[in-house]
Amino acid sequence: QVQLAESGGGLVQAGGSLRLSCAAAEHTFTYRAVGWFRQTPGKEREFVASISWNGGTTSYSDSVKGRFTISRTDAENTVYLQMNSLKPEDTAVYYCALPDRRFELIEDGNQIDYWGQGTQVTVSS
Repeated sequence: QVQLAESGGGLVQAGGSLRLSCAAAEHTFTYRAVGWFRQTPGKEREFVASISWNGGTTSYSDSVKGRFTISRTDAENTVYLQMNSLKPEDTAVYYCALPDRRFELIEDGNQIDYWGQGTQVTVSS
């Protein structure tokens, strides 16, 4: 059973920063792209960022490009999302996402087989 554990969410003022972490058991992330998605009440879960299996390629939604950075350390079985210059519209539950299949990147929720439990990020104005 694959388990993904997010942490690092919280309350921050606009303009501030947070770093989210997604931890998993050894080798869970090996050879797999990993992604971050987010969801607000009444809306569909949306893509935020993705990183390829070796960390060589990343992709971001237009709304976070230039402010968020995704990274991974497979030695620590962890994927990070560094979020800078946060805005109130970034407020959401953030989910770590993992596919079973080997995609270069993941940007569509239909590619995902495993989700974390989510971590709340709240940005006050």
